[in-house]
Amino acid sequence: MSESDDLPARSYRSKTLATWIALLGGSLGLHRFYLHGWRDALGWLHPLPTLAGVLGVRRMLELGLDDRVAWALIPLLGLMVAQAMLCAILYALTPDARWDARHNPGWPVQDTRWGPVLGAIAALMLGAGVLMATIAFSGQRYFEWQIEQARQISQ
Repeated sequence: MSESDDLPARSYRSKTLATWIALLGGSLGLHRFYLHGWRDALGWLHPLPTLAGVLGVRRMLELGLDDRVAWALIPLLGLMVAQAMLCAILYALTPDARWDARHNPGWPVQDTRWGPVLGAIAALMLGAGVLMATIAFSGQRYFEWQIEQARQISQ
């Protein structure tokens, strides 16, 4: 009997790979599909708001900054990217023993080294920038709309 005969049938879920998948494709739910499979309902909820946000960006590029539909859709993209970066950070900072107990029961604890740490650093920089830009964009559009409403009332 070899050592591999003692391991569970489910394939190993790498913390490093999950972190980087969340960083690169998390807004589409790819990290959830990697960890939980194609039947994960929460994973299927990710693509719709992300694609709606991309549609908002396209509308803004084609119709200009005055398109109110784009105002509503663009923050969805920013929020989905920010939540994906948060997932990447959470995955990266989960202790190896806890990660393996949750995602790899029956497997020996793997030492992940620097891969998840570098992913967390990248996710923190990207996520903070995207979240600040989303808040700034939404706030600016809201105050511009308030000024427009005030002008209409005063006329």
